[in-house]
Amino acid sequence: MIRVIRAEWRKLRRPTLFLGTIGAALFFTGLFTSLLFLLIDSPRGNSDPANPISREMLSSFGGSVIGFSNVAGLLGIIAYCVFAAQTAQEYTYGTLRNLLVRQPGRLRLLAGKLISMKLFALVMVLISGLVSILIAYFLAPGAKVERSLWFTSDGWTQIIQTHVNVAISVVGFGILGMVMGLLLRSPISSIAIGVLWILIIENLLGAVKSSTLEWLPGSQLNVIALGGTPQVSYTHGLTLAGIYIGVGALIASILFSRRDVAN
Repeated sequence: MIRVIRAEWRKLRRPTLFLGTIGAALFFTGLFTSLLFLLIDSPRGNSDPANPISREMLSSFGGSVIGFSNVAGLLGIIAYCVFAAQTAQEYTYGTLRNLLVRQPGRLRLLAGKLISMKLFALVMVLISGLVSILIAYFLAPGAKVERSLWFTSDGWTQIIQTHVNVAISVVGFGILGMVMGLLLRSPISSIAIGVLWILIIENLLGAVKSSTLEWLPGSQLNVIALGGTPQVSYTHGLTLAGIYIGVGALIASILFSRRDVAN
């Protein structure tokens, strides 16, 4: 198992993949966090018009990580793409047969790859969270946002809880990407279908009938990152997302253990 994890991590830490992924995550994190403060007095608002983020909210105990929690959906999509590509390309490049020669236990191989990609996602979340807090800290005075509550005991509790929730959400997106990679065995197809569903189809369904957001997988993972919303509770999002991920992982594991490894 340890060798599988190390082998997968060797691929994940390639500069083109690691730096590119972290760079994209930091770009979106910096953009979202900055806009919350720079557009705080804008007539159009600094976030979703239906859920504006006021100066009072940013001055609260959890104000330092509001931007971080709101960018979790995009961090999740990045993780989804990485997990899906790293899984499906083993079929495309024909390297899975060679891996199974060295590690014939298919589920053991799959578990090792998953652990390594989880570690990658957690590193991305940690770096993004730290950058988001730093940006918020330096932009707060210019936006007339008080920082006195941010680093109290309650403030640190909010920071830790937000990091945990975002990590759960991002890893959840990643596992869905891995499931799609195993099911479709094609990086392009698995990424395209997943991103299309999360960014477009779920939003369209929510716009047509808002109650559908209570049952869609991507929406539940976003609810987890936010710690719950007025419409959907944290427990509901965590339970339903767990069911989606559990069922998908079970089906993908069974197919991986029985199907031919060729694409």
